[in-house]
Amino acid sequence: MTNFIPIFPLSIVVFPGEKLNLHIFEPRYKQLIIDCFENKKPFGIPAIIGEKATELGTLVEIIEISNTYDDGKMDIKTQGLSVFKILEIIKELPDKLYSGAIVSYQNNFNNGSKSLMKKIIEGTRELHKNIEVSKDFGKPDDELISYDIAHHLGMSPDQEYQLLEYENELHRQEYLKRHLANILPVIKEIEGLKKKIKLNGHFKNLQGFDL
Repeated sequence: MTNFIPIFPLSIVVFPGEKLNLHIFEPRYKQLIIDCFENKKPFGIPAIIGEKATELGTLVEIIEISNTYDDGKMDIKTQGLSVFKILEIIKELPDKLYSGAIVSYQNNFNNGSKSLMKKIIEGTRELHKNIEVSKDFGKPDDELISYDIAHHLGMSPDQEYQLLEYENELHRQEYLKRHLANILPVIKEIEGLKKKIKLNGHFKNLQGFDL
């Protein structure tokens, strides 16, 4: 299935189901938001990675316009719907300041493993504990999927974009599992180093060895 959508490129990766608040200030995107909101149409956020446009992005719907300022700027609430692939960019649209794109929609197979997801959630909480961060995932644990956890793992934009490329939930889970396996030992090593540094210069109560 292909169709045309207005596009709002941003230097972030948006995931399906994600709630995203945006402050709209550019004239072209103020026009885009007004058009989409009045016509109850979604728009696309293609990911810009390293100042380069990518072919994947996420379709989002406008939940509400929370605030409109005297100069026309807006605060809006959106939610991610589905991943799309850009087939063709339409840079100029009649009477419009913004651009659009012809897109196709990625398959999304929700065949994840509950046991694997449980391990990912546990690993994420262990990560947060080690770095002294408290996060609310916004859902009960048994309803969480990979997209709900991804932004809580400190991944780079490139890594988040790679997750967006996977059409299979099980593959996304395996990707997050590998990320945690790589990062947790490093975090623990840093925490151990911090403790050693804090002890330096303090009186130490150490037991001697018999030689």
